[in-house]
Amino acid sequence: MTGFLVKRLLQALVVLFLVTIIVFLLLHSLPGGPARAILGPKGTPQQIAHFNEVQGYNNPLPVQYWDYLVRLVHGDLGESYKLNESVSSLLGQRLPKTLILTVMSTVLAVIIAVPLGLLQAVRRGKPADYVMTALAFLAYATPVFFLGLIFIIVFSQAIPLFPAEAPQGTSIGSIFSGFSGMVLPIVTMAFGIIAMFSRYMRSATLDNLTEEYVRTAMAKGQSSRRILARHVLRNALIPLVTLLGLYLPTLFSGALVVESMFNYPGMGLLFWNAAQGSDFPVLLGVTLVVGVATVIGSLVTDIVYALLDPRIRSVS
Repeated sequence: MTGFLVKRLLQALVVLFLVTIIVFLLLHSLPGGPARAILGPKGTPQQIAHFNEVQGYNNPLPVQYWDYLVRLVHGDLGESYKLNESVSSLLGQRLPKTLILTVMSTVLAVIIAVPLGLLQAVRRGKPADYVMTALAFLAYATPVFFLGLIFIIVFSQAIPLFPAEAPQGTSIGSIFSGFSGMVLPIVTMAFGIIAMFSRYMRSATLDNLTEEYVRTAMAKGQSSRRILARHVLRNALIPLVTLLGLYLPTLFSGALVVESMFNYPGMGLLFWNAAQGSDFPVLLGVTLVVGVATVIGSLVTDIVYALLDPRIRSVS
């Protein structure tokens, strides 16, 4: 197990290194260079020259990349030219809120999708399976923004159960004190995840129900519930764990739409506002954080995958 963890950790470090290179090159691939992109079309040649001198953009690219890595190590992601605040500070304020939204929506989705997928697999080919399959495809095909609009119209206007705007406080406590405002964003994000996860769970369960160990357990007289709970469920969860780790970038894109719709002050809304204002340091800072989170999610997925299936670490 130790060798497996070391190997995966080294691979993750290499990927993180490549992520920093890509993000660094994104800034220098902007039309006209970083100075022109940040100062805009009204920037004079003198202003651009001064900006390049101050920011070190006149240095060779390897020197600039080394300086960029040094700043990253010290937690310096640059300065927002629109908000006059460090990108690290902005991300530090918004990241916990996005994590709360994505974690709660994912937990809700898993709690619903796992038993739903099991039920579909057990009742394969029956009316309940067809109905749930149709609903899953409909939910998966519905755009997040359209689903959010429906929830706002129905549950905030027609039936005023929940507010249409998420909690606006700057602290984490304000989110939980106004938790009714979190219901619609969480459900909106969870809806599509439930549809996808339940389909994967159904497929994985069906694959395991045909395995030899299931027939052996049935021959020993074990009940169907016991076989599902003790044997099939653990093996069927393996593909779902993999999907969870690789689904992080999609979760962020969903959070971007949901946070913009419900005016939720997280990283998604920060990215949206930065994109509208061409605030490139913020855009690249968010991109870097999402890339790092994806790598970490994949690493955690590999570890959990190995814990669930000892065969993985034995051949790795």
